[in-house]
Amino acid sequence: MATFVDRVTLHLRAGNGGHGCVSVRREKFKPLAGPDGGNGGDGGDIVLVAAANETT
Repeated sequence: MATFVDRVTLHLRAGNGGHGCVSVRREKFKPLAGPDGGNGGDGGDIVLVAAANETT
């Protein structure tokens, strides 16, 4: 059996992590005590696993 090598071009894109949260901290005597929202996450990961026993 002859050896055959495939060439593949992958275009991958992970998530961006979102826009975060708009929120205002509330305290007993300060109804609007300042912002306390988040910045969003780091985004998703991409995992590529190759198997030697797969054929195309």
